[in-house]
Parts: sequence; C-alpha cells; structure tokens
Amino acid sequence: MSQRTLFDKVWDLHTVSTLPSGQTQLFIGLHLIHEVTSPQAFAMIRERGWKVLFPDRTVATVDHIIPTDNQARPFKDAMAESMLQELEKNTSEYGIRFYNAGSGNQGIVHIIAPEQGLTQPGMTIACGDSHTSTHGAFGAIAMGIGTSQVRDVLASQTLALAKLKVRKIEVNGALTPGVYAKDVVLHIIRKLGVKGGVGYAYEFAGTTFEAMSMEERMTVCNMAIEGGARCGYVNPDQNTYDYLKGRDFAPQDGDWDGAIAWWNGLRSDVDAVYDDVVVFDAASIAPTVTWGITPSQGIGVDECIPTQDELLAEDRVLAQDAYAYMDLQPGQAMEGTPIDVCFIGSCTNGRISDLREAAKIAQGKHVANNVKAFVVPGSERVKLQAEAEGLDKIFVAAGFEWREPGCSMCLAMNPDRLEGRQMSASSSNRNFKGRQGSASGRTLLMSPAMVAAAAINGRVMDVRRVM
Repeated sequence: MSQRTLFDKVWDLHTVSTLPSGQTQLFIGLHLIHEVTSPQAFAMIRERGWKVLFPDRTVATVDHIIPTDNQARPFKDAMAESMLQELEKNTSEYGIRFYNAGSGNQGIVHIIAPEQGLTQPGMTIACGDSHTSTHGAFGAIAMGIGTSQVRDVLASQTLALAKLKVRKIEVNGALTPGVYAKDVVLHIIRKLGVKGGVGYAYEFAGTTFEAMSMEERMTVCNMAIEGGARCGYVNPDQNTYDYLKGRDFAPQDGDWDGAIAWWNGLRSDVDAVYDDVVVFDAASIAPTVTWGITPSQGIGVDECIPTQDELLAEDRVLAQDAYAYMDLQPGQAMEGTPIDVCFIGSCTNGRISDLREAAKIAQGKHVANNVKAFVVPGSERVKLQAEAEGLDKIFVAAGFEWREPGCSMCLAMNPDRLEGRQMSASSSNRNFKGRQGSASGRTLLMSPAMVAAAAINGRVMDVRRVM
C-alpha cells in the first residue's frame, strides 16, 4: 500500500476509528449539499429524530435544477420548485448556510466552494455529487457520496470508507497551443480507461500540472471520477496559496503563514511509496474530442474514429454500441462532424478562465446557421466577473446566448436539453446515452475553446486552425 503520500497523511489525520468491517470511520471536514441528493437525507434524519451534528461544516447551494434562462420564482417546472423549497426549508430548520439565487454566491457547488476559499489543502470533503473530486485540486481528499451517506455526514460528520490505493499520474512538459487541461484529462482517461482507476485515488503530478493554474487543475481533478478513481488531487504549492489568499474563508492575517507551513507538510514526501505510477508526455497530447458513449472513447481531433481492428478485444463490444448510437462510422475523420448544439459551462469548464478562452475564439465571428450555442457561467461571481470584462458582449455579438448560473445542459435536470438526435459539442464531463436530456441525443466532449470553434463552424473543428 501507498505510504507518505498526501492521501495517506490526510486520511490518517481524519481517521476516527477502524470499524469491525475493516473500514475507516473518516471525519469529513466540509460537507457540500444541493437540492437533488439532500431532501431524502434530511427526511431520514427527521424520521429518526436526529439532528445535524455540525451545521457549520455544511454549505448548501442550488445548481442542478435551476433554470438558466429565467430564474423567477416559482419555477415553471413544479418539481424543480418543490426541490428548491425543500432545500430552503431544510437549511433554515437546521441552521445550514445556504447560497440561494440572488445571494451573490450561488452557483455550481464545485465552483462556489473553491472561489470562496471554503476548499483548502488537507481537508476531507464530501458531497452528494460525483464530481466532488474537483476539490482535490487544492490538495484535499474529496469524494462524491450517495444519499444515505449524505444522511450519515449530516448526522455524524463521518463516513465509513475503505482506504484507497494511490496511483501517481505524471504528465511532463509544456502543452502545445490549443491544448488545454480538458484535453489532458480526456487523454489520460482514453489511455487508462473508465475503469482503470477503480479502487484508486489519483495523484496528478509532473511539470505539466505544476504549471497549471488552479482552475486548470480543478478541470483535471473534476474528471478523475470519469476514469474510475474515487478522488484525484494535486499537491498544494505556491499556485494554490496565491489562489486562496484573501478569499472569504481562507486563513487571515496572522494565521496565514502557519496555514502555509502546515499545508506544505501535507505534500507527498519525495520518497513516498505509490501503488502504481503512470507517466505521460504533454507533447503527445492533442486537442481531444470524444466520439463514443463514455469519456474513454476519445481521440485527437485530427485522428479518425478507431476501427474494431485498432481496439483491444475488451473494448470492441462497447465500440460497436457507440458506432450505432452516435451514428458515426469506424475510420471516419472526427474533424468536420456536424454539430447542432454547443454548450459552454458545467463544473468542469464553467470558470472565468474557461470563458476567457472560449471568448478569444468567438470574438469577431458568428455562430453558424442552425446551431444553438449558449454560455452558462458556473456561479454568480463568475458571471459578474465575465460581464465586468465584457465577455458576455463578445458572446452575444457572436450569436451565443448568455445565461444565468447553473448546471444547465451538463445533465439536463432543467429546461436546457437536447431534442431528438441532436449532436452536442459540450464542455461538460459525461457523454453517456441520454445524458443531456434526450434519450437519443448525442454528446461530444471537448474543451471550451473547441466548443466555441465548433459553434462558429457548425462542425467539429481543430481549434488550432482558428487560433
């Protein structure tokens, strides 16, 4: 088993006890909740007459079901309105901090916690959402949990978990122009598979990650779960501290230097032992786009969809399913594939740096005829900053719709949905069948800049051609 990694250190620091099952009872430092997976958990607490043990360690927002075009209450969708009312009632009754729409702090749960400094190195973080791994970018151990586990954290501030193995994923070298963090993580998942990380925590290391901004690291850690890993993290460094300094909940004044010293001590030791190590060369990574129905079915935009002969035997059945569902042919060039809808946003790529890169591509151009394109900032703070920089005007002038914050078409639990067989170029994290709201809708995952290029050209386009 791994030794002296950040994962081991943080796990040990938060271990309450070893349970008879052999699992660890792990203390959870920060619990994030939203309107979809929390109502049932609160109902279970009420039924048992329990209380929320540490309400100050739980933070709530609304993101999954909130519409992004018109957020006037009551919502047109009665179910969405009911879910938000439940969250309002539960947070009020149990004294939990809640960032509702209009608060200035609302947004996608995995965007608002980092931007406010709630997410910090060395923390254990849980949320009833798969992409909680995002917070690992700060050197935290962050995991998505199910509804019954949301109940457990509310009631006890602990979880029963089996300790993970640790795989170190090194990427070294400089990324070439047009290649972004999204391409890096899609490349890793392509090579290791969607099940390659099962039972593991991923430590992302190497000069490529060291050079990344915190927002780029969040993109990578966000999709660790898509590679099967329970969590992913990057060791904290000066980039981390520069990002956190001065944020709402970050250590202040005299506590700051002590916090940095403690955070530095959590970094994986130079002689740390890993269960596995995988190394990639950044120069080999191209702008990447998925062609199938899992995030591992991705290729460089300048490549062709793999034929059965080019695939491993265990991947051929799924590939056959993907060819049929996506209506794409083996051997077909990916560049030039027609697009109907373009979505820029999500907890993967809805931050200010994502919008800036997409705006660079959109500026002075216009969305192609018959393409619906829209941009959804990840939080109210991101929206305000983008508007202060004039990004909204660039997008609107180019024919994009500029929306209110929310999860939007990432999972389509709101009015933003594909219709019929529409093909979507999306900066989100999953391309499963029906993921974006239509049982037959199709999703191609790519970076925000690639989505913008697709919107302008009406088809998949190598962003390097338009930079």
